[in-house]
Amino acid sequence: MRRRIGFMVCWSLALGAVLIAGRSFAAPATPHFVHADGRQLVDAHGERFAVKGINLGNWLVPEGYMFKFKRARSPSEIADVIAALIGPQDAARFWSEFRDSYIAEDDIRFIAAAGFNTVRVPIHWRMFVEPDEAGDTSADRFEGPGWALLDRLVGWCRRYGLRVIIDLHAAPGGQTGVNHDDGFGYPLTFYVPRYRELTIALWRTLAAHYRDEPAILGYDLLNEPISPYSDEAYLNPRLEPLYRDITAAIRSVDAHHPVLLAGGQWSTTFAAFGAPFDANAVYTYHTFWADPTRKAVQKFLNFGERFNVPLLIGETGEMNDDWNKSFRELHEQFGIGWVFWPYKSLDSHTSVVSVDEPQHWDLIAAAGSVDPKALDLRALPPREKALQILNAYLDAIKFHNCRINGSYLQSLGLATP
Repeated sequence: MRRRIGFMVCWSLALGAVLIAGRSFAAPATPHFVHADGRQLVDAHGERFAVKGINLGNWLVPEGYMFKFKRARSPSEIADVIAALIGPQDAARFWSEFRDSYIAEDDIRFIAAAGFNTVRVPIHWRMFVEPDEAGDTSADRFEGPGWALLDRLVGWCRRYGLRVIIDLHAAPGGQTGVNHDDGFGYPLTFYVPRYRELTIALWRTLAAHYRDEPAILGYDLLNEPISPYSDEAYLNPRLEPLYRDITAAIRSVDAHHPVLLAGGQWSTTFAAFGAPFDANAVYTYHTFWADPTRKAVQKFLNFGERFNVPLLIGETGEMNDDWNKSFRELHEQFGIGWVFWPYKSLDSHTSVVSVDEPQHWDLIAAAGSVDPKALDLRALPPREKALQILNAYLDAIKFHNCRINGSYLQSLGLATP
């Protein structure tokens, strides 16, 4: 169905959720929806909802290291490598089958049975926008293939009792300035008005689509905005104003779901934030490989205590099991929910499940490990050989062919079902 949107925001509906100074009260409870209540998330019965989550990384936003690529890191670069290996037609089939198999109902059933209660799903804006005949995207054509994939995931999660955090991992123009936002190497979301408008419009459309869906936990507005390599002095003061505008657009159509506000510099600092402006907001940060002591989280604890808001660590992990256990327990000690990264990865001990590396995968990895601009087609494996290896990979990523890392689950206080 065509999702027509405009840029006019219904500010009157948003005023009840903005311009809040102290956050000493709870957002209105709505049946079945999780919402912020002081420093906690609670369900419709007022019971604390302690997030125990896992990230579905690499599914809708591929990352080069999960393919063992050393140079082709971004989704576009990865797609270029696959197309160079097997041609555009087979590449299109590859990605269609990849998205159907990488996260399927078996995966969601397993995640719930293992004891998780939440999944965070990174999304790419281009999967939700239909290009016109000239290849340009238009703000009134939010029709891409991502809608059906996300709807299917949400349906599975509703069936198995999981909540979903929608994470805008790759925003229009790129909000971070590094490979995983699939942008241009600069956080152009903050520089180019058109990209800013598209970001706001996309969130309004997503919120309108999911406003009545209780399986949605909340909306993670921007993943890891503003890298430390960017012009922080210029960009950091523009982060919270963008969040305000996105939230106002969401509140014009959806009063139920929390918004998740990630800090700057890859979500490692809340320095750009003032007093909370929405009664149903969660402040989220990412920390990898830190010393698992209070020192690692103290600045976030200070913010939560000062403004009486819930905190969430939206990405962490990719370390050893002992570290996972210590860092998880540290967060649980302070009542902070967690979402580890990632659920599935290739030949990995730092994910919930590991994909067995297909025979001769080194040939595929080599193609993704040279400078994409200097990719020599003559140095690639023969097309039929590459197709054979990639088809084996598509079989390997299916849940029943993956290896469960039981000790990883144990480090999260969970168990192999």
